[in-house]
Amino acid sequence: MILLRLFWEFFKTGLFAVGGGMATLPFLYAMSDATGWFSYAQLADMIAVSESTPGPIGVNMASYVGFTTAGIPGALVATAGLVTPSIIIILVIARVLSAFRRNKYVDAAFYGLRPCSVALIAAAGVLVVKIALFDFSLYAQSGRLVDLFNWKALALAALLLVLTRGVKKLKQLHPIVFILASALLGMLFSF
Repeated sequence: MILLRLFWEFFKTGLFAVGGGMATLPFLYAMSDATGWFSYAQLADMIAVSESTPGPIGVNMASYVGFTTAGIPGALVATAGLVTPSIIIILVIARVLSAFRRNKYVDAAFYGLRPCSVALIAAAGVLVVKIALFDFSLYAQSGRLVDLFNWKALALAALLLVLTRGVKKLKQLHPIVFILASALLGMLFSF
């Protein structure tokens, strides 16, 4: 039964998360609340791992959640659930696109999907910033404003911003260098 539920939850995510992998994050937050399969802290870890490993983030996240929920079969089923809507839609579109591409309604629908994609990706970005740079649970316990901020993460984000924007030689480095350096700093300073 858990495999069927995994497939269904990720099928819905794959069907409605227009705009790529980051657009799946709002759906994963809702999935966390609805199923209890993972916490927001675990989701933050999944984002970090998925962003730093090869492959699409949505597929990496589905595989990760599926694996932590139901092992290898769960990873396979969750990933299949996520990609199945895309495969079906692409097959249908490929079949009829040439006939409908000049249709003003189809063109308007594609145009209308753009802001939806931007909003989903922006929401994902806000959620990642909220998890990475703020500690609302500690603030709720202590009531002290200083506990609201994750100072180590803020310092690392500021350092990376300065290095990637202000130091000319570092602008030319591949992003993987910064990902690896951030992972190393995270391990060293226990983020």
